[in-house]
Amino acid sequence: MNEKCAAKHKRAQVEERGHWASKVEFLLAVAGNVVGLGNVWRFPYLCYKNGGGAFLVPYLVFVVTCAVPLFLLETTVGQYTQQGGVTCWRKMCPLMEGIGYGGQLIILYSCVTYILILAWALLYLVFSFSSQLPWASCDNYWNTDRCIDFSEQNKTSARTNQTNSTSAATEFWERRVLAISGGIEETGSIRRDLMLCLIVMWIICYFCIWKGVKSTGKVVYFTATFPYIMLILLLIRGLSLPGALQGVMFYLLPEPSRLTDPQVWMEAGAQILFSFSVGVGSLIVLGSYNTSNNNCYKDCLWLCLLNSATSIVAGFAVFSVLGFMAHEQGVPIAEVAESGPGLAFIAYPQAVAMMPLPQLWSICFFVMLILLGLDTQFVAMEVVMTSIIDMFPTVMRKPGRRERFLLLFCITCFFSQLVMVTEAGMYVFQLLDYFACNGACILFLCLFETLALGWLFGAERLYGIIKDMTGVHANPFFKICWLYLTPLVLLGSFICSVVKYQPLTFNRWYVYPAWAYVLGWALTLSSILLVPGWALYKLGTGTGTFRQRFHHLCQPAPDCSLTQNGEETELQHIGEEDLHCLTSS
Repeated sequence: MNEKCAAKHKRAQVEERGHWASKVEFLLAVAGNVVGLGNVWRFPYLCYKNGGGAFLVPYLVFVVTCAVPLFLLETTVGQYTQQGGVTCWRKMCPLMEGIGYGGQLIILYSCVTYILILAWALLYLVFSFSSQLPWASCDNYWNTDRCIDFSEQNKTSARTNQTNSTSAATEFWERRVLAISGGIEETGSIRRDLMLCLIVMWIICYFCIWKGVKSTGKVVYFTATFPYIMLILLLIRGLSLPGALQGVMFYLLPEPSRLTDPQVWMEAGAQILFSFSVGVGSLIVLGSYNTSNNNCYKDCLWLCLLNSATSIVAGFAVFSVLGFMAHEQGVPIAEVAESGPGLAFIAYPQAVAMMPLPQLWSICFFVMLILLGLDTQFVAMEVVMTSIIDMFPTVMRKPGRRERFLLLFCITCFFSQLVMVTEAGMYVFQLLDYFACNGACILFLCLFETLALGWLFGAERLYGIIKDMTGVHANPFFKICWLYLTPLVLLGSFICSVVKYQPLTFNRWYVYPAWAYVLGWALTLSSILLVPGWALYKLGTGTGTFRQRFHHLCQPAPDCSLTQNGEETELQHIGEEDLHCLTSS
């Protein structure tokens, strides 16, 4: 029996999960995860497009009723259960474990698509060290007769009126970087320089998290803070340019009439859920590495404030530069305002090419872009790794297993995304991003998460858990949100997103073939259907009457952690024999 006990103790040591070395590591990891590319290339454009300052009204409504309550909810669940995005549901509400699987699938799709943006940014960064920025002139082999060189001011006004003309930055993006084909069916060849950049980014991400929370916690000191230095530099430079004030006014000029447009509210809700990384289990995993007495309540409030403030400040940095660009070209700012890849790889590089010392500002911009996306990417990878390891702890927590599995994960993802570095890659990227990573699937998971934890597990019980862990009484408003406001707002947004569905197009002219839309909806349903599918499976395979099975699956598992002097000793996955060993010793 003593030999068995020794073996069990040895296994318990192997299964040690670890914690953040300090509170700062947790804050930086979460900040790096939630503050990403969407804050820079999506929020400013949405604000300008949907009523300027008036857009802040629906934005703040969704922040208060959805983002902050869900942010606190998920961080609390992670810290309380000390488990990943799937196994946490076994402790809270086993019937809804499908939410965890659905969230991990969405993160997996995101890992495959998001890192491609970093590869594009890395390629632009390499070109930024050229003596002349290649997107600043029309004298390159990829340019056409329709190319406009905005650096030649005497020609710009005459050529801007040509309706079939394209800018040098657009041609560099579409003809040199992407070499984009005529449609998703025309795969073409692999872009070797993009593939090399992709390999570099996967290697960087691998070594950022290969030792788990120990390496991740150290890397975020740089990746989560340095982008703010770059952002401040770009903000100061942008505000000093001629035309900057015009750009800022377009960014924030209120249009109260837009508040009656349902599309404005839908876009605010989608931006909130994406920006705050809720619904997919990221915050659960990051919170699970906290000690059990960490004040997650105060942390969540400050992190949510940081995320929203970064979005607003980034808007000033972006639109001051776009205002300068519009001023230099003598065109309305509506003609230069872009979102997503259009902003990062066409509009902003084009504006930078017009500035003095363009290489310097181009380097600053793309370094900021890479670092903003990098910590979001490797934290997403860490979330998947942690969730899988927590599902199979006795197998996966043995020495060396994590590193090998992570390498296999990176290689698999790399080969699965090779199609996205072909000449049809942009079409595939948009298809995955539009259907698999955003929109209805995240709304659905967030809706069922609040219903499961607010009603089945119990909002009052969650409220008590926060008090026990932090010693702080959370505002009763959060209970109202978990029970009523958040589910109602999410349900309304989900219904609107389905009713107002618009087919995906590329560059406003390319319409995908029917089979691509079928594939897209299959990707959306692949995560959504896991929730009811898992619930039906568990109800169908259980014992007892249907009512007994339902009642049993809605009950939280007994707490299996010991707390001594505010420090938690992990006893996950310990059976009766293990417990006997611990008590007898």
